[in-house]
Amino acid sequence: MSEWRNPEHADAYLERADDIPHRSAGEATLLEELPGNIGRVLDLGSGSGRLLELVLAGHSKAIGVALDFSPPMLERLKTTFAWDARVQVVEHDLENPLPDLGTFDAVVSSFAIHHVPHERKRTLYGEVWELLEPDGVFCNLEHVASPTTGLHERFLAAMGTSAADEDPSNKLLDVETQLQWLREIGFSDVDCCWKWRELALLAGRKR
Repeated sequence: MSEWRNPEHADAYLERADDIPHRSAGEATLLEELPGNIGRVLDLGSGSGRLLELVLAGHSKAIGVALDFSPPMLERLKTTFAWDARVQVVEHDLENPLPDLGTFDAVVSSFAIHHVPHERKRTLYGEVWELLEPDGVFCNLEHVASPTTGLHERFLAAMGTSAADEDPSNKLLDVETQLQWLREIGFSDVDCCWKWRELALLAGRKR
């Protein structure tokens, strides 16, 4: 994921992040999946802090932890939450085991976990399970793999891009495999709650 240490790469993503088609619909569904009373929330690969801001806006008493490893993103996070004492910004690479951050009522992520190798994805999901309080929820708004090459090409066209411009750090995986992993780990109510082409919301609860 070394590309994300490059300010130009990070800035190029942030410039188009707000224009990702149907992103707001996926985020709205994610917010609906969260518990009504959140004490602590962890945002994996927080980027600019967009998703964490949305979560905290609906949970005024919640405390947030924004985790990222990219220097440009960390600077953006510090700026975004400079005046919000509820948010702790933590530098961490998702390819490494999660640090000891305590437990959480919700763990969320937005377009971040698809950058780590598949083996690490599954291990990371297990670590999320361990961090969650009983009845805690994991919501991963993610970039997933299309079932066919043709569908992938249609996704790229809908995004206004091409294969030549794809992010080299992408390690896309299909929805079904990831949902099965979550079930095997022990999550309940596992589902793909929202999907538009290669954008999907994967969620599960720790009963």
